Amino acid sequence: MLKQQTTQQPKLSLPEFAAMMAYMISLAALSIDAMLPVIDVIGRDLGVTDPNKPQLIIGAVFLGLAVGQLAYGPISDAVGRKPAIYAGLALFTVGCLLAMFAKDFDTMLLGRLLQGIGVAGPRIVSMAVVRDIYSGREMAKVSSFIMSFFIIVPALAPLLGQFIADLWNWQAIYFVLLAMAVLVGLWYGIRQSETLHPEFRRKLSLEHVISGFREALSFRVTSGYALAAGTVFGAFVAYLMTSPQLFADIFGIKKNFPYYFGALAICIGMAAFVNARLVMKLGMRKLCKWALFSKAVWSGGFFVAAVASGGVLPLDIFMVWAGVSFFLLGILFGNVNAVAMEPVGHIAGFGSSVVGFVSGAISLSIGTLIGQMYTGTVLPLIGGFALLAPISILVMKWADKESA
Repeated sequence: MLKQQTTQQPKLSLPEFAAMMAYMISLAALSIDAMLPVIDVIGRDLGVTDPNKPQLIIGAVFLGLAVGQLAYGPISDAVGRKPAIYAGLALFTVGCLLAMFAKDFDTMLLGRLLQGIGVAGPRIVSMAVVRDIYSGREMAKVSSFIMSFFIIVPALAPLLGQFIADLWNWQAIYFVLLAMAVLVGLWYGIRQSETLHPEFRRKLSLEHVISGFREALSFRVTSGYALAAGTVFGAFVAYLMTSPQLFADIFGIKKNFPYYFGALAICIGMAAFVNARLVMKLGMRKLCKWALFSKAVWSGGFFVAAVASGGVLPLDIFMVWAGVSFFLLGILFGNVNAVAMEPVGHIAGFGSSVVGFVSGAISLSIGTLIGQMYTGTVLPLIGGFALLAPISILVMKWADKESA
């Protein structure tokens, strides 16, 4: 459905539009996943001795994403989508340069934080661009197409990162990220027109910012589904933070880690394809609750099995658990955000900022907590998946009372 705040129907075909949006959104995933095979190497090169501390190389990007999303929504609602995306990409390149030339761990974390703040621009404003043009189930369908393109990135990013590091060094990964940011900025600037008509822009002032956030949070569906998203995705953040340690310590997999990581990421991509077909028939809310209930039961059973086996599962059993769990996460990804954005189409920038900040801050907090609980077993991770799913269901039921 074309919305009034758009200037025109996009001249791009759906595949190109979805690929472009996925490219911009995937810069965040690239910044995280491409570094996974080398975070221990970076920690060692920069003098880190605590084995769990290199996880902060991942956490710093999530923190930057959460903080940055507060700014880009209001900015994009005031000046348009394009300037906000360009500003984010520029800051992202600064973060890449700082991390590339870091000589100590604190400087590395600062660079990663700036990367996160910068990449929040294209990530959050892309959601607003999609919402400018589509709504409801059509938006969920488009989001699933975007996820289908997007999933290629986390499936291949660790392999790409390891290849670059083996060929050159870990610093070269940041150079590649910088180059990719420049390329997507040029693609977006040349091919996609501005989607926010000047007459629908909101004045950028503290009063208007507070008013916009208050309005977005006043919708129980928006705030509730953002809270639920942060809760359920917190366990996934924990997986991202601990996966290199987990595969190395428990399963003895280091060099081949990117292949296992990529195989599990493909499960999320498969879910995106399935979701694109189911969502138009069943609806977003029903799919969300079905996926969460299934995830709670599935992970609960494996948690009991893991406890009985001393906290360690065989690799094939772990991969079965993770593959199904990530498939269910793939059902959730597009739908939860689409439901949260439904009531705030008239302030899509503010709405996407609220959804992004709330879900990002909660998922980072939960993910960091679970990650720091890692002691060489799968119990914190599987337990997190099992416990957080029913909590998210309860939050969604509370949120849905608004539209009942």
